[in-house]
Amino acid sequence: MNSTPPPRVAVIGGGPAGLMAAQTLATAGLGVDVYDAMPSVGRKFLLAGRGGMNITHAEAYDIFVTRYGKRAAELRPMLDAFGPGQVRDWVHGLGIATFVGTSGRVFPTEMKAAPLLRAWLHGLRERGVHFHQRHRWLGWREDGALLLDTPDGARAVAADATVLALGGASWARLGSDGAWAPLLGGLGVDVAPLVPANCGFDVDWSAHFSGRHAGEPLTTVAVIATGADGLPLRKQGQFVVTATGVEGSLIYALSAALRDQIAQRGDTLIHLDLLPDLSAERVEGEVAKPRGSRSMSSHLQSRLGIKGVKAGLLRECASAEEFADPARLARLLKALPVRLRAPRPIDEAISSGGGVRFEALEGTMLRAKPGVFVAGEMLDWEAPTGGYLLTACLASGVAAGRDALRWLRGT
Repeated sequence: MNSTPPPRVAVIGGGPAGLMAAQTLATAGLGVDVYDAMPSVGRKFLLAGRGGMNITHAEAYDIFVTRYGKRAAELRPMLDAFGPGQVRDWVHGLGIATFVGTSGRVFPTEMKAAPLLRAWLHGLRERGVHFHQRHRWLGWREDGALLLDTPDGARAVAADATVLALGGASWARLGSDGAWAPLLGGLGVDVAPLVPANCGFDVDWSAHFSGRHAGEPLTTVAVIATGADGLPLRKQGQFVVTATGVEGSLIYALSAALRDQIAQRGDTLIHLDLLPDLSAERVEGEVAKPRGSRSMSSHLQSRLGIKGVKAGLLRECASAEEFADPARLARLLKALPVRLRAPRPIDEAISSGGGVRFEALEGTMLRAKPGVFVAGEMLDWEAPTGGYLLTACLASGVAAGRDALRWLRGT
């Protein structure tokens, strides 16, 4: 007696969202094929782990969810089902211990992505998941079959359901090139333009300042900016001066609001507090103290520790008249204006915003293409670094896998 084979699902994209969708489906007994354009899967995942594999964040869950900004409501059901706690449990299930850092970020004990990915892929293969490398998805044939460009030429693949997890448009050389956007747009899918997220910005530095200070970190500073809600926002941390502008964790944390302001106005202004641990009154008092024959630069270094890149930045952004006026100079030390001209190109960004709008979906399924589900950075959401990106990618992969399973079973 012949038994009916289980449905086969094609997962397009071998990043965290695609692999989690594959795991969800294979665990339910379905046949799963993962197609990826690159020679190996998880390339961006491995790159993200080079500086320490930040898998999620241990802050209170109600705060955690707010990190997804205007799309928090849409992502919350996915995160409720597979949030930070479930991410840690999943990693532990792969035989890898985790710990919480002083910032609340969660890391594997070894701080590496490669062991996690190896264990994950081993488990997927044991569940019967088949991997097809150098298979680039090109769209659909008229009969609904998936079109793939492979090392052996064009190939058409029939699938009972499809999960698209092709990433956003940052780091194209690792596979996330956004080439899927016009394909889905051509079907009438509502796709928000892909934009850089967690990105740096261009500033019109002088050649002298750029040549002298590019690559130097600005530590213990605060940025005062306008938040996404239009209210003043202040964040303390560090960032790096680059040859073309600014980048780093403190800038990334504000990048969505800054990027949107530049899109609306043409540029945007931030202010730097170079001495965030000192009150304005204390700074004003130190600057006003007699300096004798010392230059103002020597005075600032002696009284307030302003030297190196901070001193260079003060010279870069303050006029000669302001530098010579102690009261005005003290105010600039607490609020130095820096004008951001443009975000850096999307291919340099850590992640991207935009993508398939949730309004184009029924759960995670495309309204315009029943049986096709979307996960990961293809969806229209963004989040800061700190484990939020990976957690939402994994959660949306689980959601897409479960939605595909329910659709195939007609439930």
